[in-house]
Amino acid sequence: MNLLIRTAAAFVFVVAAGAAHAHGKLVTSEPANGASLERPPAEVRLQFNEPVEAAFTTIRLIGPAAKEVSAGPTTVDKTDGKTVVLALPSLTSGAYRAKWTMVGPDGHKVKGTVPFSIK
Repeated sequence: MNLLIRTAAAFVFVVAAGAAHAHGKLVTSEPANGASLERPPAEVRLQFNEPVEAAFTTIRLIGPAAKEVSAGPTTVDKTDGKTVVLALPSLTSGAYRAKWTMVGPDGHKVKGTVPFSIK
């Protein structure tokens, strides 16, 4: 009986550990994390390791003086369900942060920030 309990506990631990690593992660971004750009980008493009739930995935752009930049809606790339795009207005020089929230098929919310600057 003791062996059965230990085996069951080990199984639960392995399954839980695997699930913890299954959450969405940012794979690449354009602009790149920490990039210093000569010209303003036309969009922010984020690619994740798994498909995103469009209704719950967003990108917000925070600009100089910590003010939110009015931009278009976050959209999912039609050719790649793992990539989201935020079309940008014309940006001025300064420091920016693309703050994102992603929800994947498992329903877990993951958040992050991609900073970049424009010279």
